[in-house]
Amino acid sequence: MFHQNIVLPKKLNVVTEDGAKGVYEIEGLYPGYGHTLGNSLRRIILSSLPGVSITSVKIKGADHEFATLDGVKEDVLTILLNLKKVRFALASDEATSLRLSVKGAKEVTAADFETTGGIEVMNPDQYIAETTTKSGEFELEITLAKGIGFVSKEDFSDGKPAVGSILVDAIFSPIRKVNYEVEHMRVGDRTDYNLLRINLETDGSLSAKEALEQALMIMIQQFKSILDLKMIEDTRELVEEVEDEGIIRVEKTEEEDLNDEERVELLKTRIDTLDFSARTENSLNDASIRTLGGLVQKTEDDLLSLDGFGQKSLEEVIETLATFKLTLKESK
Repeated sequence: MFHQNIVLPKKLNVVTEDGAKGVYEIEGLYPGYGHTLGNSLRRIILSSLPGVSITSVKIKGADHEFATLDGVKEDVLTILLNLKKVRFALASDEATSLRLSVKGAKEVTAADFETTGGIEVMNPDQYIAETTTKSGEFELEITLAKGIGFVSKEDFSDGKPAVGSILVDAIFSPIRKVNYEVEHMRVGDRTDYNLLRINLETDGSLSAKEALEQALMIMIQQFKSILDLKMIEDTRELVEEVEDEGIIRVEKTEEEDLNDEERVELLKTRIDTLDFSARTENSLNDASIRTLGGLVQKTEDDLLSLDGFGQKSLEEVIETLATFKLTLKESK
């Protein structure tokens, strides 16, 4: 018999994770879905995650970006390029100003910013400029804002900027790098299923796992906005149909009332994520029963007819289904 349904993958697996860096795997993807999912996630991660960026800079003694400063090794243009490399975490959604002021000869880094509550410098060692005289002063003020992707300074300037304020292109993306790999893996008798491995690094303003989860939620919301009304209607019809046919029975109380969406999500639970014995799990997999939804459509006789599936396995299945308030299909 030919496959009529796309098999669902396993849950996200953490390979390595160290704050801003992480490697994650998704196993059991239907053939071809490794690249389909991997490329989509990579594009969303790079372009659509919110972050913090500098939008304007005021430097004492400089009226424009092509100026030079007495007692400072770098010109203003170089200073602006160095400032763009400084990454911040911002608690507030409102634009915020941050000052930096140093005196004397020294190397100026991001650690010299006068941070306040709700603002954190993610790479304090980032070099900004060098003052070369003992009597020299270097002062600047930056404006921070939250946004998505890349925004040119021409796009967010509303009117003429204030005197002495230099607008800069904003790079909001908190992602430093992301790539993915796809490998073949065995699922049952087939060896062409996909394993997706995602390598991700952020600027530290959010963890690698948070970035991946946000990207997945963005993808879900995009699809949901397209299919939302139809999905709710189809889900309601599906639940009513299977209940009428006696395929699924869910005991509901006032405290444990599952809505249609929760029931469908419950039925998508994969068999290999449950605590079945190896013998029981292998028998179900060989029969292409891989989710709770597939399992509750079987009668006791259907299961007992499977190779390697005995009375103990049946008792194990019944007990497991009972924990989800589910039962097998009744024999006619």
